[in-house]
Amino acid sequence: MEIVKQLTDEFSLKPDHAENVVKLLDEGNTIPFIARYRKEMTGAIDDQLLRRFADRYEYLKNLEKRKGEVYAAIEEQGKMSDEISVAISACATMTEIEDVYRPFRQKKKTRASVAVEKGLQPLADFILAQSGDPYAEAAKYIDEGKGVLSKEEAVQGAKDIIAEIVSDNAELRKKLRSLYENHGEIQTKLVKDDGKGTYDMYADYAELIPEIKNHRILAINRGEKEECLKVKIAFDADMAKRVCAAKYIKSKGACADIISEAVSDGYDRLIQPSVEREVRAILTDKASEQAIRMFEVNLRPLLLQPPVKGKVTLGLDPGYRTGCKVAVVDETGKVLATDVIYPVPPHNKIEESKQKIKNLIAKYGVNLISIGNGTAGKETEIFVAELLKEVDSDISYAVVNEAGASVYSASPLAVEEFPDYDLTLRSAISIARRLQDPLAELIKIDPKSIGVGQYQHDMDKKRLDAVLGGVLEDCVNSVGVDLNTASAYLLRYVAGLNAGVAKNIVAYREENGKFSERKQLLKVPKLGAKAYEQCAGFLRITDGKNIFDNTAVHPESYEKAEMLLALFGYTAEDVKSGKLRDMASKVKEYGEEKAAARCGLDTATMNDIVTELMKPGRDIRDSLPKPVLRRDIMSIEDLQVGMVVDGYVRNVIDFGAFIDIGVHQDGLVHVSEITDKYIKHPSDVLKVGQRVTAVIISLDKQKQRIGLSMKQVKKQATES
Repeated sequence: MEIVKQLTDEFSLKPDHAENVVKLLDEGNTIPFIARYRKEMTGAIDDQLLRRFADRYEYLKNLEKRKGEVYAAIEEQGKMSDEISVAISACATMTEIEDVYRPFRQKKKTRASVAVEKGLQPLADFILAQSGDPYAEAAKYIDEGKGVLSKEEAVQGAKDIIAEIVSDNAELRKKLRSLYENHGEIQTKLVKDDGKGTYDMYADYAELIPEIKNHRILAINRGEKEECLKVKIAFDADMAKRVCAAKYIKSKGACADIISEAVSDGYDRLIQPSVEREVRAILTDKASEQAIRMFEVNLRPLLLQPPVKGKVTLGLDPGYRTGCKVAVVDETGKVLATDVIYPVPPHNKIEESKQKIKNLIAKYGVNLISIGNGTAGKETEIFVAELLKEVDSDISYAVVNEAGASVYSASPLAVEEFPDYDLTLRSAISIARRLQDPLAELIKIDPKSIGVGQYQHDMDKKRLDAVLGGVLEDCVNSVGVDLNTASAYLLRYVAGLNAGVAKNIVAYREENGKFSERKQLLKVPKLGAKAYEQCAGFLRITDGKNIFDNTAVHPESYEKAEMLLALFGYTAEDVKSGKLRDMASKVKEYGEEKAAARCGLDTATMNDIVTELMKPGRDIRDSLPKPVLRRDIMSIEDLQVGMVVDGYVRNVIDFGAFIDIGVHQDGLVHVSEITDKYIKHPSDVLKVGQRVTAVIISLDKQKQRIGLSMKQVKKQATES
């Protein structure tokens, strides 16, 4: 299969691994299932690479399908030739196949089609053959009935036909696109000021296409959409026309002159506008894919932030005029109390607000305060920091990104979840829960509203939703879901399940009580054997009949897992009581390949089983850096150039990363200040949630801008 070979080469895989992935995808297996439970077939490809593989596989399948459609359409017209057939087979992109089909597509009325109707196609062919006097030949086509009144009119009609022939030449269009992409220049002019200076740098701007950064393409596109910028691609028209003419002019004389004029007209009127649009589209697609990738890179660690478990949490959704909304939730996220306080301008009811919070802390045993970082967030944080100095208990606070909280609070899901609460209070509940279980809370929010990435609202919605849906699915399945507590909304992201089946699981649970075994899932309506195969390993039962049900061990491997335990003298009870701490070393000492063979397992799957049995119920997020908890606060007024600060990465973008250093405004570390080593992109070094140390290298307190350097921290340490 040609597609498999192409995928093998593009992804640098072994042929059998690529073939197996294609087979698994064609059989309807999900990415999480393939990544986790078919490692021996894929060479242990991770879920992110598998998704890129699946995307490319889908594109190549659609390309082959389109090639077949184009071939059939041309053959139906009786115009298929060996040359066209070879051209179709050689097409590597959708754009190229559409170029081949272009001359055969049914067109609207054009100057060329009018000329063809007048019977001037043979004259155009004569001129292209360049074998005689074109004007003498043109005299034969004068026909008042057809509207050709002179030989000059006949030649003009032939030129219109030739111009379209040149424009429709697939090989020529491909060559011109390549020239534009490699030597063209994007030029912009500011035609309207948006009042914010957003597009000042593009007021009179030019940059070669091979050198322009993806985020600039998206900025220019947005400026054009908002009618602030006029954009064009500049390319040497004379050179382009020479390239076109060289394809058709084979001699000198009157025919060559007519062809040259037709080429010039065809380029100006038909080719240049079309190729410019195509190149702009190519640049936009490339920039969009990069932006979507950045969103994916940022979203994954944000969703996988470690939960703060076992703490009664008080959530604060800050606000000025409408007050600060308060919600207290218990360790499981259940709402205990709500209120509204007014500690900031214009009300400034500080003492009254303090007393209300102190009462809630005392009554419900609050351990942690979660503060949204939106409007009035800094003032609310100052209020909390002062309050904690007056509270005689070990309480800390964290500032959380509240992006999307308001979107969630007004959503049908929030109404269904909290019908008795005002939407502003739902935001406070969400902010509290974001610390307790970020994944379970953030998954309820449209990923585009979570506040990471760049230009997400300019992306193709279908493509962005597909990629972000994949990230959500990967994160949910890598963590695992408690079958007896998960909501239908969370269950829908488990591999093999959809919204309908997820609701059926919850309905079955409510009617029959808690699940005690994974295999009970087969009794859920519309959850068949294939869905069970895909989802079972990702669903956990914490206090069920079988300890394996509280691990990522798949039911298909239970018997082999028991054999593995027996091989080293363990039992299921030993797993339950945590007596397998030395199992990994025993397996290594025995020989991994030998042990796997004894139990009918491949080495990768066996090692996964060992890891799971040693820590049943483990949460992979527990090993990641914990959220930053504070008891005091810094202001931008406390900062100065040269100060070394600690913080964590809030967002990674093409030109750097924004770092939360504990003041209201994030600092920016430019890509050139991340490390002394060359890096292609900030994401090569940094990811959301990562803790970093940086030095302040610039400070504009009036504009609230903080410039940071990570590489200079090392330099300072070396010098000292």
